[in-house]
Amino acid sequence: MLTGIIIGLVLGAVLALTIYILIHKARLKGQKESILLEAEKEGEAIKKEKILQAKEKFLQLKSEHDSYVGKKNNQIRETENRLAQKENALKEQSAELNKHLADAENAKKSLNAQRESYEHKVEEYNRLTAQVNRQLETVAGMTSEEAKTVLMENMKAEARTAAQAYINDTMDEARLNAAKEAKRIVINTIQRTATETVIENAVTTFPIDSDEVKGRIIGREGRNIRALEAATGVEIVVDDTPDAILLSAFDPVRREVARLALHQLVVDGRIHPARIEEVVAKVKKQLDEEILETGKRTCIDLGIHGMNIELVKLIGRMKYRSSYGQNLLQHSREVANICSIMASELGLNPKIAKRAGLLHDIGKVSEDDPELPHALLGAKLAEQYKERPEICNAIGSHHDEMEMTSVISPLVLVGDAISGARPGARREVIESYVKRLRDMENLAAAYSGVTKAYAIQAGRELRVIVGADQITDEQSATLSTEIAQKIQDEMTYPGQVKVTVIRETRAVAFAK
Repeated sequence: MLTGIIIGLVLGAVLALTIYILIHKARLKGQKESILLEAEKEGEAIKKEKILQAKEKFLQLKSEHDSYVGKKNNQIRETENRLAQKENALKEQSAELNKHLADAENAKKSLNAQRESYEHKVEEYNRLTAQVNRQLETVAGMTSEEAKTVLMENMKAEARTAAQAYINDTMDEARLNAAKEAKRIVINTIQRTATETVIENAVTTFPIDSDEVKGRIIGREGRNIRALEAATGVEIVVDDTPDAILLSAFDPVRREVARLALHQLVVDGRIHPARIEEVVAKVKKQLDEEILETGKRTCIDLGIHGMNIELVKLIGRMKYRSSYGQNLLQHSREVANICSIMASELGLNPKIAKRAGLLHDIGKVSEDDPELPHALLGAKLAEQYKERPEICNAIGSHHDEMEMTSVISPLVLVGDAISGARPGARREVIESYVKRLRDMENLAAAYSGVTKAYAIQAGRELRVIVGADQITDEQSATLSTEIAQKIQDEMTYPGQVKVTVIRETRAVAFAK
């Protein structure tokens, strides 16, 4: 009984479990079908949406493509229109050119016809002329060449006789008046423009108060002297001469710069290389102003106006330049006055003559074109600064290096000769000495990397200052040898020349 109950319970449980499982499977199957159905619907919606987006994108791309194609078609049509217009223009030009060619061909034919007609007339004229000449030869009893020769000889004889008579009369009159008049003009000119003879030296003496000042000028181990020599190009001679230092240089401008710089340094009391360079630069600027003022004052004294400022500066520089030992400014003033007086005596324009006389030697103080003779260089400068053609010609021809085309030119030549030829006016030796030293400096300055070159000790030493950023120490040694060799090959000089190349490196900084 109990066993039956247990079996029944077990069978009931099994049956209940089986029924539960079947119900659960049916429920899961319904949920699965519902999910699949929902997924299919959602997939169908997404598919339709993507198809719609693709259609919209396609329509957009198609619209852009149609727009791009339309623009390109418009550009092609415009290009075709322009090409058509150019083709039409070329056709018109071609037609016009063909018309011109046809006209030119017709003109050529017309010219050929005229030339043939002209040649025919020339032949007819020559035939008639030959016929007339034969008739004349028959009548005269001589050929045309013989008649021409006789006629020319007769005319030559008559012309020679008349010319000789005129020359004799002119020469007689010139002999009577020329010598007397020339002497009178020259004597009056010399009397009215007589001046002292100025002889420039190559040494300037700078007075000092004591040996203490001399020691400060020399500096520690001579560094102040070296700095001053490098800045001015002047040799500073400090010897046993009491209360004096010698400044030696062939260039008066350099000596004046060194003298004024030393004076300011001694008065100020601060003497060191940096201060020396500062004072030298300041003095050079002051000297440039003084040169300009000297040129202006000279022009005012001589009554010359309207001159270019650059020419005025060159006139001022003449004060510090000598010509064969004669101060160039004094010489030019003399020549200006001489030319003015002679022009007045001869009935010419004295102002133009005076202006030409004052400017005749400006080529000697110019730093441009050193290869040109100073007369031609002066004429070039005067022309550059808008001086009158007759003045330019007078400057260029006062040493017969240019053909004289103005009546003022002989006056400048004569005035220059009068001023330079009077006793004591000039010394040839100093001029050749100065030229040799200038040539030596120019020779060294022509090398690349050279910033300054100074000839000192009367030309026995050449100091060459080079840029530290352009020349190395090894190149400095090579450069000194090259310059020495070139001087030896190209120049004539007494004794020997010491070439010193100075290369200095500086580091500069500013504290602010």
